[in-house]
Amino acid sequence: MEAFRHEALQDVGSTNTECLERARAGDPGNLWITATRQTSGRGRRGRVWTSEPGNLYASLLLINPAPMDRIASLPLAVAVGLQAAVSAVMPRDAEPVEVKWPNDILIGRKKTCGILIEGEGLPDGRHALVIGIGINIRHKPETAPYAVTRLEEHGCFITADELFAHLFREMAVVIKIWDEGRGISDITRRWLNVACGVGEKITVNLPDRSLTGRFDGIAADGLLMLNLGGGQIVPIAAGDVFFERTE
Repeated sequence: MEAFRHEALQDVGSTNTECLERARAGDPGNLWITATRQTSGRGRRGRVWTSEPGNLYASLLLINPAPMDRIASLPLAVAVGLQAAVSAVMPRDAEPVEVKWPNDILIGRKKTCGILIEGEGLPDGRHALVIGIGINIRHKPETAPYAVTRLEEHGCFITADELFAHLFREMAVVIKIWDEGRGISDITRRWLNVACGVGEKITVNLPDRSLTGRFDGIAADGLLMLNLGGGQIVPIAAGDVFFERTE
C-alpha cells in the first residue's frame, strides 16, 4: 500500500467534500485532510455535526480500496482503528472506550466520535471512498437523539493535532490488517473485543420501522444479528442502535 499523506486546512465546508473534490481531480488516494473547523459538517442521514475549533475533523480518501463485494466490512475496520486511537490518549482511570455497532465510539455509553463513509464512482472508472471522522474533544452537540460526551469530560485534555497523530498511525495499521477485505475475520475479532451491548436488549431504528431484540453479535460480513426470539434472527445492514438500559 502506498504511504498515507496528510494535508491540514483551516476552515472548510466539509473535509469529506474536500476529499471527494480531490478524487474528481485525479488524486491517487491515501490522503488525509484535516480542518480546524467545518462550516458545513454533516453526519449520517444528513444530520449536522458540531464543528467548532478544538475538536478533530478528519477525512481519509481511498481509491479502489477493495472489490465492491468486500467493501461492506470496512466500517468495522475503521471503528477498530478509531477506538485504538482514542483509547491511547485516555487517562488510565477513565471509563473504557467502546464501539457501538457499526462504528460509533462511546465512552460511558455516550457518543464521542462519529464516522461518515461516502463513496462515488469517478469518470475514469475508479471508485473513491471517503472516511469522515469527527471526534468531540472540547465541544459536543447541544442537542442529539442520543447521549453524547467529549474527551475533556473524561480527563483527556489533548489537542486535535496530537489526537490526529494517533489516528493516522492506528488507521494505517488497521487498514493493512483489513487487507482489502481479506482480513475481515481478524477485524471482526478485534471489533468484538471492544464492542458494547453484545448480549443485551437493544432497539434498532430502521428507515421504516423499529425492531427490539437481543444483540447477538455480528456476522462475518459485519451485519448486526438481532435475535427477536422464537428462533428468529434478523441481519441488520444499517440502522441506529439504542441500548435498553441507557438510551
